[in-house]
Amino acid sequence: MSTTVQPVNSPLGAASDGLGEQAWIEVIQKMDEVYNDLLQYEVALEEKNAALEDSHQFIESVLASMSDILIVCDRNGNIEEVNTSLCHFAGQEAEALEKTPVFNLFADDIERAKAREVFARFGREGVHDCEFFLRAGDGSTVPVSMNCTPRLSQTGKLMGMVVTGRPVGELRRAYQALRQAHEDLKRTQSQLLHAEKMVSLGRLVAGVAHELNNPISFVLGNVLSLKRYAQRLEGYLNAVHTSDAADDEALKVMRQELRIDRIVADMPHLIDGMIEGAERTRDIVDALKRFSAVDKMTPEQVSLNEVVERSVRWVVQSAAARFSVDIDLPPGLVCTGSSGQLQQVVMNLVQNACDATTNRPEAALKITGSVENGMVCLRFVDSGPGISAEHLDRLFEPFFTTKPVGQGTGLGLSISYGIVERHGGKLEAANLPGDGAEFILSLPVESH
Repeated sequence: MSTTVQPVNSPLGAASDGLGEQAWIEVIQKMDEVYNDLLQYEVALEEKNAALEDSHQFIESVLASMSDILIVCDRNGNIEEVNTSLCHFAGQEAEALEKTPVFNLFADDIERAKAREVFARFGREGVHDCEFFLRAGDGSTVPVSMNCTPRLSQTGKLMGMVVTGRPVGELRRAYQALRQAHEDLKRTQSQLLHAEKMVSLGRLVAGVAHELNNPISFVLGNVLSLKRYAQRLEGYLNAVHTSDAADDEALKVMRQELRIDRIVADMPHLIDGMIEGAERTRDIVDALKRFSAVDKMTPEQVSLNEVVERSVRWVVQSAAARFSVDIDLPPGLVCTGSSGQLQQVVMNLVQNACDATTNRPEAALKITGSVENGMVCLRFVDSGPGISAEHLDRLFEPFFTTKPVGQGTGLGLSISYGIVERHGGKLEAANLPGDGAEFILSLPVESH
């Protein structure tokens, strides 16, 4: 075997060595590029693994924090994953529940058959708020409102379903608590309404006393006159029954002295006056009882003309200073509602106008009325200083008042606003271009 050895310094040997070095350099460069790519891939893979781990922990924390039960099933209805709430509800560990049919959680065979039918029928569309009975860990049967949503693959293939549920007992307790709170709120509102009405009644004591004093004084004066007349008639009748025919002249003289003819002519007027005074007293007391009673909001036809006149009369007579009210209402303004409640609204508006104009040179209020678009509109325009811009939007808020402490509860306008709303109307407030404020009360007109 012979071997040919090229000289080192020959041209062919030099070319071969140059070619080999270049190839090694290229190989090393490729290895560096591959190594750098591997490093980048490894860094990216580590970042994705970290993000995946964070996402996994986030999902696990969300599942553990859910108060509703959560079940993930495959297409055959076998449990793949559950959350902590279901484990607490069923009294079992997650490992014991996995790979078992979800229908084992239901209370009995009837509920299982019902669930199979519902899930099979609506599996593709989903089940919403369907109530089933499940068996709890303590063996009790608990109603649960359940929702089922299909779980699809990227290609739209059915992979299984996601079932969520909430024990209905919690919903019922929450509903009962909400209902109790609503009843308490209604009762408190009724108490506030009655309390504000009593405040208004306190202001009206002087006016009502004056209103009752006139007819009672009239009745009392007539009764005293009738008492004197009765004494005279008694004396005259006694004389008639004890006298003979010879004393006719004496009876005539006695009749003239006792003014029997005048008494007989005057008695019908006295009796009519007493009847009128008694009726006026009865009407005042009846109106006062109607206003002060706890109103049951029984619908009735209400004459707004009478409500306004009665309210103005009571407030004006109880006002400490001179306060004039000009009423310009068309006749026959009628609506449907509660006379007592509407009187409370009108009295509150008149009383507020009286309070607002206390220190004004001319304390006055003008009330006008009209019928517009099926609504009775009553306008209350006072001569007061008006309403501050920062207070205008808060007038109807509960407990908001600009009056000094002890002179206002802050409930009058708020309760009035609620009463008007319940009657299907509106209560609005605005300032006039000059001085003064205007309140507009709108109520549905009664159609005849």
